[in-house]
Amino acid sequence: MSLETVAEEIREEAEEQAEAIRQDAESEAEEIVSDAESEAEEIVSDAEAEVEREIDQLREQELSSAKLEAKHERMSARREALDDVRDRVESRIADLDADQRRELTESLLTNSLGEFAEDAQLAVHYAAGDEALIEELLEGRQNVAPAGEIDCLGGVVVESESSRVRVKNTFDSVLADVWEDELKQISDRLFDEQ
Repeated sequence: MSLETVAEEIREEAEEQAEAIRQDAESEAEEIVSDAESEAEEIVSDAEAEVEREIDQLREQELSSAKLEAKHERMSARREALDDVRDRVESRIADLDADQRRELTESLLTNSLGEFAEDAQLAVHYAAGDEALIEELLEGRQNVAPAGEIDCLGGVVVESESSRVRVKNTFDSVLADVWEDELKQISDRLFDEQ
């Protein structure tokens, strides 16, 4: 065998090995590219799904926020309407005619005095402008005296001078009690929620 033949065989063998290595490398490269494409598709699919989840979450948050804001606005409007009703009621109480004012004040005074012993020394506070009415209602009572004005719509606050017991029977306090007891019904009636 000649040197040239051996060299030719080595070269052919080297070319065959190189071709086999190249084919293996191409096959491996195709597999790597295919795996990378699959992985990229999976990453894109996962990213799209995550974006959709985030969009859904943001949409839900915005909807929830809008509902909450609407609820706050409704509550604020209701509160304003109830405040307006209460203001109108207070205004009507303040504008009672003399006979109604006298009747209510006398009833509240009688109830207040009933809370004390008959011989207790009592002081009666009253609304501005009711001094003459209170003096008239207290006429003939030895142990009860007018004690001055207080800030209220009407009615009385009676105090015992000896025990410092105080009974508050003002138009304001009666209204506050009624308002608290009847607020749900008032609200239901105003806003048709029966």
